[in-house]
Formats: sequence, structure tokens, C-alpha cells
Amino acid sequence: MMETLLIWMYQALPWMVVALLSLMAVAGIGIGAVWPRFLLYGYLAIFFWMNSTSYGSLAVWATGGVYTRGSGVLLFPLVQWALLAFWLCARLSASYRHWQAPACNLRPWFWGWFLLLCAHLAAASFLNVTMKDALAPSGFSNLVWMGILVSVMLLSFRTRAHAVELGRFIMLAGLGRACFGLARWAFLGGDPNNIYANMNDIHIKLTFFDINDGMVCTAAFAVAAVSLFQVNKRKQGGFWWLAEWATLGATTLCVVLSYRRSAWIGFVLAGLIVMMRFPLKRRIQLAVLGTPVVGAGLLYAGMRRLGQTKGAGHGLSSLVYDMESKRIGPESDRVIELKLALADFLSKPFTGIGSWGRYTGYQMISWQEGPDGGKFLHSGVLHIALKTGLPGLALLAGTIAAFVLGARRAFRTLPPELLPLATAGACGLVFMLPDLLVGTPIPQVRTTQMLAICMALPYVGLGVAHLPATEAAPSARRLNLVPAT
Repeated sequence: MMETLLIWMYQALPWMVVALLSLMAVAGIGIGAVWPRFLLYGYLAIFFWMNSTSYGSLAVWATGGVYTRGSGVLLFPLVQWALLAFWLCARLSASYRHWQAPACNLRPWFWGWFLLLCAHLAAASFLNVTMKDALAPSGFSNLVWMGILVSVMLLSFRTRAHAVELGRFIMLAGLGRACFGLARWAFLGGDPNNIYANMNDIHIKLTFFDINDGMVCTAAFAVAAVSLFQVNKRKQGGFWWLAEWATLGATTLCVVLSYRRSAWIGFVLAGLIVMMRFPLKRRIQLAVLGTPVVGAGLLYAGMRRLGQTKGAGHGLSSLVYDMESKRIGPESDRVIELKLALADFLSKPFTGIGSWGRYTGYQMISWQEGPDGGKFLHSGVLHIALKTGLPGLALLAGTIAAFVLGARRAFRTLPPELLPLATAGACGLVFMLPDLLVGTPIPQVRTTQMLAICMALPYVGLGVAHLPATEAAPSARRLNLVPAT
């Protein structure tokens, strides 16, 4: 009897899984049609809390988890297909509630990335390159998915209360992530993805090696700092006051103990953006109180990190010891990598080598091995130039310039309760500037989606700023079952 029951269960299990997934899909569509932002919170939580790299780990089996596309049958990771489904739900909800997504000057530039990707797909078909290779994350397809996420966020957050709620969600997410990193650092040996200790014989523990965790902490820090120290503060309870102070301390310490040079530089740049949101007198007060503490922490961490690194030298130049061209002796792998990629770009400046291409001589670089060898390099800007040529560089410059203009308008016009959200977006982008110059952000799904989240935040604030603080937006009124015309 028991054997028969087990056989029946094994046979029925696939159908049970399909039925469960169908019920979850129906429930998700229902929630998305009424409260699309709740679906989006679940999506954001994945990127805020789930690690995306195993680089530096000693584990035998290590993958990118939900951020990889597995066998590649679906061409893109499952989380990106989920994002597309969320966009459909948000668009359906907006049409029934007569909500128009707010204006965003980033849209034309993301359409430009989409058209450029289509051009590369067309070229790939003539060159007998598979669609899988042309759409691989190692190209620039992740930039197109950034535009989809920005659109979903603009469609989902429709009132001032929604925007304030989003800012607090980011702050609590960063606080939770920072506390987890600090607890693991204190009691469990830190992040297992520790390339410094595992491969470079540098005896330090890390809170997080993944640069995206530093970005989460920085965005949370910005929300907490602006909420606490702006002149025209909004009224809030004691819980939020305590949470903001805890966020300031935990996120700062977490970034310092990450021992990532790009994270340190990015955090300092983000701090300058936060300081610029206050009057001169308040800036001086915060600089006097905060600079000695943060500066001492960074100095101590830098001495521990760079003091054990061979060839790091002394002074500020030690921060870029592996990216300086040497007069005597062999060049570092990073310098060789950039020189090889630059040579390929200069040979094809107008078209690039294609989204699927590999730069010449990549076999000389120690980390360029496996199926993705030669498809990425340590410079986001040069990666775009190499793959797409001057058209891609023009689109990158236009996208950044459009965001700068949008963020500037947000800083000048947003009311006090929405200013923390816009500041978090700008700080997240500024934090990633060093990684964009000398890191590998473009091929990474988590990194590009985190960049999209930050890019959307000022526009979310601008989209609801014109609404009265106490009056619900059209999205909060009774559901109208007739689509908008």
C-alpha cells in the first residue's frame, strides 16, 4: 500500500508543481493588476538581498544563482522574464486606473539601446552567429532590460505615500543587508567570496565582495541621512528616527569593511552628493562631525588592505597600483587587458566587434578563461566602446547626461518628503562610477538592474510631486473595469 502511494505521489508531483505554479501566476496577476508595487517589492528584494557572484570563493560548485540563464534555452535569466510579466501587469493596472506614467527623459535613450541591439542581431544573422550569443549578458543586452525596469517603477508608484514608502523600503533593505554582513563578519568569518584571503594571501575578512551590496548600503545611507538632517524635516515616529540612525552607522561600517577600493571611492563621492542637499551651515556641521569618523575608518581599512598587497606602494597612488603603467618589468594583467581591448576598438571604431565578440589576445589574461573568456573586461566604458563602437559610446553619454538633468531638476523642485528618494538614486549612480570605469558592471544582471533602480528613483519622485500630499492619485480610486481610451 505504501509503495503504491509513493509511486502515485512521484507520478503526480510534476502535475502538482504545474498546478501550484499556475495558482501562483493567477494570484500574481491579480495582485499586479490592483497593487503592482507589491509585486515589484518582491522583485527588488531579490536584487537587494541575493548575492550575484562567486568570484573568490573556494567552493567546488558555485554559480550566479537566479541571475544566470542556465542552459540558455530561454535566452535570458528567469528573473528578467518575471520583470517583463510585471511590466505587463503594471501596464494593465495603469490602463484600468487611468494612470499615465510620468515623463522621463531616459526613454529615448533606452529605445536607442534597443534599436542598437536589433542592429547587432541583424548583423549576427548574416555572420552565422547564434541569437543566444548575440543576446548574451556579456554583450550589452542588459542595458535594454534596464529600460524595462525603469518603466515598471514609473508605472507602479503613483502617490506621494508610495514614494515615501519606497524610500523607507530601500532604507530598511539596506539596514537589514548591512546587519547581516556585519554579523557574518563578526561571527562567521565574513563573506566566503574573499579573493583577497583565498587567492592573494591578504589576511582580512570582508562584509561583502559583491559591489552591489555596497550600492544597497549607499542608497539606504542617503535616504537616512537626508531624512535626518534636512532643514524642513517631515514628522515621523520614534521607530523611524532610530532606524535612520542605525542605518547611518551600519551601512557606513559595512562599506568600510568590504575592503573594496571602488566601494570606498564611490561612498565618498555619494557622501558629497548627500552634503550638497543641505544649506552651507548644515554642511559644515556634518563635515566636522562625520569626516573624522569616516576618514579614520577608511584610513585604517586602507592600511590593512593595501599594506599587505605586493606592489601597492604608498600614498594615494596605492589605490590604483594595479592599473598604473610600469616603466620597468611586466605590465599588470589589468593594464594588458585594457590595452588589448583598446587596440581592437581603435581598429573598428564605428561598429565595434559585436555584442558576441572577443577581443584579440584575451588568452594572455589569467582570469579570461572558460566559455566567457575575452567577452568582458575591467572597464564598463571600454566594454561598451569595444562591443558597439562610437554609437554605443554616444548612447552611454546621452543616457548619463539625461539622468544628470533629471536628477538636477528633482533636487531643485521636490518637496522635503521626496528628496531622500531622489538623493538615494543619485548616490547609487555616483557610487558605481568607479566600477563603471574600472569594473565589470555591464555583463552583470544584478548590477545593471540595480543601476536601473537608482536611475528610476528621481523620476518616481518627480512623477508624484505635483499631487497633493493628502489627496490620492487616480491609481488609488475605485477600480474601473473599462480600459482607458
